[in-house]
Amino acid sequence: MVKKLASQWLSAARISPTALYTGQVWQTTGRSIPELKSMPASALHMALAPSMFVSRSFGGPTLEDFLLARHDLIDHHLTELIESGKATQIIEIAAGLSPRGSRFVERYGDRITYIEADLPGMVAQKKKLLATRLRACPNHHVKVVDAFAEEGAHSLDGLAMQLDTAKGLVVITEGLLNYFDKDSVLNLWSRISHTLTQFAHGTYLSDIHMQAQNSDPLAQAFVSGLGIFVRGKVHLHFETAGHLQLAMENLGMACQVLTPSDFAEQVPACTGKGADFCRVLFARPASAVK
Repeated sequence: MVKKLASQWLSAARISPTALYTGQVWQTTGRSIPELKSMPASALHMALAPSMFVSRSFGGPTLEDFLLARHDLIDHHLTELIESGKATQIIEIAAGLSPRGSRFVERYGDRITYIEADLPGMVAQKKKLLATRLRACPNHHVKVVDAFAEEGAHSLDGLAMQLDTAKGLVVITEGLLNYFDKDSVLNLWSRISHTLTQFAHGTYLSDIHMQAQNSDPLAQAFVSGLGIFVRGKVHLHFETAGHLQLAMENLGMACQVLTPSDFAEQVPACTGKGADFCRVLFARPASAVK
């Protein structure tokens, strides 16, 4: 089982087209940093622009709708956790070309420690791109993770144990879960749950696509197109929020399933036509919820 899961993690190289595309979305919307600009990302974004324009012209959703909604809603809750003092340490699994680590370190300085964790190839690339920033900020790290490893320096526990368990930890996954089958996701959540229980305050933030929000013909066509785009199946693991919450409960986590449009007044990006194609998870160890 472990070997199978590790193989699936390594096969995530197929996700690279979405990493490039989302990286360019952050650039074009002013959410990224100059160091993460990419010619291939720009070319891919331009290639898809006509189809996004057509969809928007007919009142349909676009990739940007839910990419921006999920990204900004996760940022919104991470900001609240940091401002409240409940989070001073963050591990973002499969950070890819996301600018979140750099932006939050810029904003909060030595108030936080941010670890961007990913596959070896992406880690090497991002270390090179962010070399100047990383040298200037000792609390910003880019490290290798094997999210499905049971133990070892590159396991989630291995990374987390380099941090201060007396302080709060947030684990983030964005744009990751729906590329893995349900067993793999449950395995990952189990490891995240185990890690978070070791900290004074633990929180998990993620996005996920579910069956109930992607069941009409337009949404199904959109999901099928996304699968072609990433060269693999997009998995819809749970029919409803209730099913997801029960799965989390069985793993020792209490989970809120957030609808982006409910936050439209606080988060402008949550007003897009396709914002609700995804949900955002806000989970904590059940033992910490009173």
